[in-house]
Amino acid sequence: MHVLDLLDHPDPRVAAEAAAVESLLRCWVRETGRTAPVDGILRVPLPASRTALLVPVRYWSPTGCHRFGAPRLAEGAPPADAVTVAALLARETPGRPAGADPGGEATDLVGRVADSVRRTAAFLRERRREPGEWFDETEGDGLRCDGAVAAGGRPTVPGAVPAAAAPDARSDRFLAAEQALVFGHPFHPTPKSREGLSEAETARYSPETRGSFPLHWLAVAPSVLAADSAWTERGRPVPAELLTARFAGAGLPLPDGWAALPLHPWQAREIHHRPAIGALFDAGLLRDLGAFGEAWHPTSSVRTVYRPGGPAMLKLSLGLRITNSRRENLRKELHRGVEVHRLLRAGLAEEWRAAHPDFDIVRDPAWLGVDDRSGTPVPGLDVMIRHHPFAPADDVSCVAGLVAPRPLSGGTTGSRLARVVTRLAGRTGRPRGAVAAEWFLRYLEHVVRPVLWLDGEAGIALEAHQQNTLLLLDADGWPAGGRYRDNQGYYFRTSRRDELDARLSGIGERSDTFVSDEVTDERFAYYLGVNNVLGLIGAFGSQRLADERLLLAAFRRFLTEAASGPARMRSPLPARLLDTPVLRCKANLLTRLHGLDELVGPVDTQSVYVTVANPLH
Repeated sequence: MHVLDLLDHPDPRVAAEAAAVESLLRCWVRETGRTAPVDGILRVPLPASRTALLVPVRYWSPTGCHRFGAPRLAEGAPPADAVTVAALLARETPGRPAGADPGGEATDLVGRVADSVRRTAAFLRERRREPGEWFDETEGDGLRCDGAVAAGGRPTVPGAVPAAAAPDARSDRFLAAEQALVFGHPFHPTPKSREGLSEAETARYSPETRGSFPLHWLAVAPSVLAADSAWTERGRPVPAELLTARFAGAGLPLPDGWAALPLHPWQAREIHHRPAIGALFDAGLLRDLGAFGEAWHPTSSVRTVYRPGGPAMLKLSLGLRITNSRRENLRKELHRGVEVHRLLRAGLAEEWRAAHPDFDIVRDPAWLGVDDRSGTPVPGLDVMIRHHPFAPADDVSCVAGLVAPRPLSGGTTGSRLARVVTRLAGRTGRPRGAVAAEWFLRYLEHVVRPVLWLDGEAGIALEAHQQNTLLLLDADGWPAGGRYRDNQGYYFRTSRRDELDARLSGIGERSDTFVSDEVTDERFAYYLGVNNVLGLIGAFGSQRLADERLLLAAFRRFLTEAASGPARMRSPLPARLLDTPVLRCKANLLTRLHGLDELVGPVDTQSVYVTVANPLH
């Protein structure tokens, strides 16, 4: 059976169930440390239920990106659906006595699995009516970037399409890639659960349905406005409130001297139930201006919205539970985004660019929020303004969207990665495995090495998982550059505090970004090493594009050179990945069963981590 046949099923519900079951089983295998079965049947013991699941193994991945057939409770029994599998696994939560009540978190997990499956099926049904982005269905004809990609992210050849020339969402490659994650995180039990959205809201607010909507606007009195901006134009600072007024456009009924604050429409309805915000409305310090302006489009995070042809994205507060968290901005994160931009602008970016001209951080240089009359931040209203450095023709994609299976024409499913590698093999006349290996090596140079440089030279580790990592491809499909995005995911090493403070005085005081080296090492190894690079290797292997063992050997050679070669890097991560027999890995299933919100509390207790075997050791 072809590796993606289960996802190709003509019934979207069956395909969604298959994807959900596989994700649950991948989580269970990783989080319990199971090894490959000798007979091709994975046995999942369920002592609390006095039974076991029998699961055919379609592909066993050295990096954990396994593919499974339908699980059954006995030979000849009907396949177990995702809700059944979730309920059975929830009863086996480590630390719970056998036979004990699994509790509310297990019930929550089961409900969210059902919600995720239902939404995934709806997304598949919608996408199959209009499958594939334009660049998946052509051999490079039409709108494209015909030259190299510069460090700023824009085409460098004469005649390339500038940002303002193609504002249509249908021809914007960045937006198409952001909306391609139909199945979601392959190691999450509820990747598409969005509690609180109606069917109509799901269609309007979801990237998977190519939704769009005008923003909802508030007027904020100067006395309660909180804002900061390091955004500049021609060397001059631009206040955040001036930026948002521009984004709203002419005609917004904004009182003189007040600031325009954008909200997600769902959030605009929900905040009226909050007493602190209601008090500001009652005092006349907030005014509801309603929906206004052009449509914005949700990106892969759902709450970050984008308007083709515009200079910025907006990271909105959204109180929905998406994956493991309610996605409302925290004030320290907003300070962090501006702080990192100022740090880079103070000279670090120039040093970094000299060493790695094709990599940068997508900047978060401005924000707005609301404080109450005592100066205390009011949650739920904060919005971050993110610079958008790409032209519509730039071939840029988050790595998660690049490797994810998606519906294509003819009722099949495949990833953009598979299509790129297959076309490169056809154009060059080389075996697909050889092309995949070269593609992977270029990825290490253009993405991984610059991230290691920033850790080693500046003491800043990035939470560079696949959704936070943007990859730029050249006209042929080879990796040509990268970007990191996320104002949440920075780890300033405590051991480098003095160096960082010398670069930017007072750094970390309001952003709460300094983290012990021990925790930094653990998280950096997971996000860049396990989630990003090993996840990419697993995608190559599980999609039959390359032998994972060969790519692991190539990654070892890269790390060995980075750890001890003539061009040795100062980051401790290469040696850690090479020398440690086990790695710490985020456990999304256990995080869900423990009811943790990844945005709440100290960074070292926000998620459950487990120990897994290191395939590089």
